Amino acid sequence: MKESIIKNLKLVREKSPLVHSITNYVVMNNTANALLALGASPVMAHAKLEVADMVNIAGALVVNIGTLDEFWVDSMLLAVKKANERDTPWILDPVGAGATAYRNETLTRLLGFKPNVIRGNASEIMSLAKANVQTKGVDSTHSSDDALSYGMQLAKESGAIVCVSGATDFVTDGNRVVEIANGHELMGKVTGMGCTATALIAAFMAVEKDYFQATVSGMTLMGLSGEIAAKNSFGPGTLQLNFYDSLYQLEDKHVNQLAKVKHRED
Repeated sequence: MKESIIKNLKLVREKSPLVHSITNYVVMNNTANALLALGASPVMAHAKLEVADMVNIAGALVVNIGTLDEFWVDSMLLAVKKANERDTPWILDPVGAGATAYRNETLTRLLGFKPNVIRGNASEIMSLAKANVQTKGVDSTHSSDDALSYGMQLAKESGAIVCVSGATDFVTDGNRVVEIANGHELMGKVTGMGCTATALIAAFMAVEKDYFQATVSGMTLMGLSGEIAAKNSFGPGTLQLNFYDSLYQLEDKHVNQLAKVKHRED
């Protein structure tokens, strides 16, 4: 797996794929900077009159429901429809799934367009898998271990690769499971880290047609960059800055020596 991660990182840096993000306004700057640090090219386009045209030129699409309104929902639906028509990969970030009826209704509509990848925290994934779970804002009230079986169920039902993020991240297609143990607890004190992970996965989806491996690549390098950044950080503010630098400076040796990624055995 480490060889594939290294290969995919080189591909992103060589091809600089355009990642179209319909994401929440809390994290736009964060995710754009992270994509640039990785080597990809970000664009944040939300207007209904241009989202389809933007999907036409993008390598991958991010749909993040963090700050919903009826206008953005229309844009999301237009974008994923065009993505499916063009076979452009797209990833769904179900921020706050289970918190409100409107959020759940929107997710049901988006799931109907069959995302290639779904990434969320434990509570969000459990909610999508029809578990009776309430989310605490956008923070998870459950561990990723709690949600793994629900993630596997969701993957089987939706046909998507599912990533459950947490202290340990899990990636599953409903049968295979990869666990990733990189990261640092300080990352939870910086807003939008999960949204950033989703954007990074999208960059790899643009260059790697095996979306399982693309998701593993994105999550491993996300956790690895946070872990390296935390060593030189005094708190959340410096972690955020150091995270971009660590992502930008990642080398093969970091993956080979520090990546904690493995197939989970039954």
